Parts: sequence; C-alpha cells; structure tokens
Amino acid sequence: MANIKSAKKRVLVTQVKTERNKSIKSAVKTAIRKVEAAVAAKDKAASDEALKNAISLITKATNKGVYHKNNAARKVSRLSKLVNSVE
Repeated sequence: MANIKSAKKRVLVTQVKTERNKSIKSAVKTAIRKVEAAVAAKDKAASDEALKNAISLITKATNKGVYHKNNAARKVSRLSKLVNSVE
C-alpha cells in the first residue's frame, strides 16, 4: 500500500473509476447481446429497438471515456450490419 497521501487518494480514485467503467461496459455488453438475440429470433422490430438502445449506450460510454471512438464506431457498425441482415 502507498505511504504518500496523494498516492493513497489515487488508489481510491482508480478503484472508483474502475468500478464505474466495469458497470458501463457490462451494460453495453448486455445491450449487444439483446441485439444479437433479437437478430437470431429474426424479429426486425425488436432488433431495431435493441439496436437503438445499444447505440445510445455505446455513445454514452464513449463520451465518458470508457471506449475509444474507433472501438465504439466498430461496435455500432457491426451491430448495424447485423440488424440490416434481418429480413
């Protein structure tokens, strides 16, 4: 454990940020799974709604610095392509 006061604070701040990032990433993964499940069920309406929600969560995560913008763009692109394949 750190001895210097500022180092102790950094440890605590890092823990808080790590927990926040973990929570946000988990929510994004869940949204992506919902899109994939709707596509697997060939439900166009549900997949469109799930995609809209997933894109919103991914964008928010990117704005908070959890994901790099290119990573987020790649996720959105792949999901959009998947949903567009549903007839």
